[in-house]
Amino acid sequence: MTKKEIVKAISEEIGMTQLKTKEIVQKTFDAIVKTLIAEKRIELRNFGVFEVKKRAARKARNPRTGAKVFVPEKFVVTFKPGKEMEEKVRQLEEAAAAEALALLTQADSPSKLSPPSTDSRP
Repeated sequence: MTKKEIVKAISEEIGMTQLKTKEIVQKTFDAIVKTLIAEKRIELRNFGVFEVKKRAARKARNPRTGAKVFVPEKFVVTFKPGKEMEEKVRQLEEAAAAEALALLTQADSPSKLSPPSTDSRP
């Protein structure tokens, strides 16, 4: 989903113009980025925690040439989902597993819709 699709969905749901909704969504994203830069952490209840962490310098290998290269330390943004998000994703996993099981069970049993074979060739 893109930011444009998010704006469209929100504007339709709350009855606000897409232009005004886009402005609000962009201001929200800007505030998140500013907070991460200033405080290195932002916690959004029922959503998750964004945090700026320092990734240590390390030695890596160029997969194409096999040569060893030095990767300097850098800052990265990490995200840890909140409990509510984790639960919804878990439910999605369970539904997908149940659907896969149903498809497997259906594939193992003979279909009631297809007629029995009447091939009488020797």
